[in-house]
Amino acid sequence: MALGYLALVLHAHLPFVRHPESDYVLEEEWLFEAITETYIPLLNMFSGLKRDGVDFKMTMSLTPPLVSMLQDPLLQDRYINHLELLQELAEKEVDRNRHNGHLRYLAEHYVEEFATVRRTWDAYQGDLVAAFKGFLDSGNLDIITCGATHGYFPLMKMYPQAVWAQIKVACDHYEATFGRPPNGMWLPECAYYNGVERLLADAGLRYFLTDGHGVIYARPRPRFGTYAPIFTETGVAVFGRDQESSQQVWSSEVGYPGDPEYREFYKDIGWEAEYEYIKPYVMPNGQRKNVGIKYHKITHRGAGLSEKALYDPYWAKEKAAEHAGNFMFNRVNQIQHLEGIMQRSPLVMSPYDAELFGHWWYEGPWFLDYLFRKSWFDQSTYALTHLSEYLQKEPHQQVCRPAQSSWGFQGFHEFWLNQTNAWIYPHLHKAAERMIELGGREPADELQERALNQAARELLLAQSSDWAFIMRTGTMVPYAERRTKSHLMRFTKIYEDLQKEQVDAGWLEKVEAIDNIFPQIDYRAYRAYSL
Repeated sequence: MALGYLALVLHAHLPFVRHPESDYVLEEEWLFEAITETYIPLLNMFSGLKRDGVDFKMTMSLTPPLVSMLQDPLLQDRYINHLELLQELAEKEVDRNRHNGHLRYLAEHYVEEFATVRRTWDAYQGDLVAAFKGFLDSGNLDIITCGATHGYFPLMKMYPQAVWAQIKVACDHYEATFGRPPNGMWLPECAYYNGVERLLADAGLRYFLTDGHGVIYARPRPRFGTYAPIFTETGVAVFGRDQESSQQVWSSEVGYPGDPEYREFYKDIGWEAEYEYIKPYVMPNGQRKNVGIKYHKITHRGAGLSEKALYDPYWAKEKAAEHAGNFMFNRVNQIQHLEGIMQRSPLVMSPYDAELFGHWWYEGPWFLDYLFRKSWFDQSTYALTHLSEYLQKEPHQQVCRPAQSSWGFQGFHEFWLNQTNAWIYPHLHKAAERMIELGGREPADELQERALNQAARELLLAQSSDWAFIMRTGTMVPYAERRTKSHLMRFTKIYEDLQKEQVDAGWLEKVEAIDNIFPQIDYRAYRAYSL
């Protein structure tokens, strides 16, 4: 019998970025990079574990915007074009570096990597959601949902109907996608406010995740801290992030991804290759960008980009195995220590952004693969579990009221409400008030019903926490501002047209084709929740 449990949780999310009105939009490559570097490597890892008899368990959120993009035929076609260009460039790199043994070795590494990605894509016929669902059906993955568009719940709490719509639309979308209701929800940005658990309970959810201090400072104080979930008064369970295991992986100061042997993210041939050579593979307007082929390693702390040594995947993989062993060793000691204090089986819940593994930390999928294998073969102190399985095994927990929290800077709401993005909230709140008003209407005809549903889509898309986050980080700010404004302007036009009972059918059809998320949405979600 294991002394405790380790629950790894990956949060797979990207904002809804789809631009059929344009031939090329750089931000669509957020999805393409994540498919190549994170989602397909994870699927290949899962398949390898199953093939080798490793009964792995993990929780993974697939957010509604990400699922919608992965299933979209337009984006699937554009991804194939993106991947074929990458493959063509990698083949050229082999030839270009034929007289440099190390660079040729790296170019051949990328040729094989991109070919593997293409084989996996073709094996699943481009349907990665169905691929993940296969591991849900086998019991290895506990796939959970998130807010419909990753709206930041605490900054919407004055409009419970708006929070309810984010929850209800997400749960309906999950059930339509996976053929069953979701068990849990990753609260967007792990942001909790008192009372949201009532809405989650009404939606049929069994648990949600928040940051550690949301559990540690619950009332009454939880006896076991974050090493056991707590139940809210509604019966919905709350899992809190374990700080120690999380920091080991994601911290830029002490975390594994900063090791000198690992690949340097910020040194890419899209910026360094001779311009006429790389021009066909950068932006159509000729601007350079990351293309995804990187030849250098981190080297040492403080090394400038010009000082980076050449990368070697062999030694990086060895380092990933070493780090996986270290992570396992630390969890074994942590769980042995906790079990002696608690006199019951502790749970270490370690959540991360999925895109850390592969995209930001190139070796991340290797690390996870080694960790699952080492945990299965090399220790007996803890059992890997996913959160639904844990609640089945450990149904008796303390009842507490969590504390308001998020996993952002300083643990509360500052990152999503500050001088860079505060201007958006009066507009979002006004739109929410108007949508709640529209939610009480009955349409006169099919055109009005389409308009009401599109109004709900536009508000949900405007509420995405990603736009406020990007404004705060200072990267791609014009795009985030443009997206916020465009969704609000579309919403306002629909609202005003409905007030005049003069819906512009031609314009509405164009907007439906662009913002086509949630095809089965029912705008009445905005009146379905009564206090």
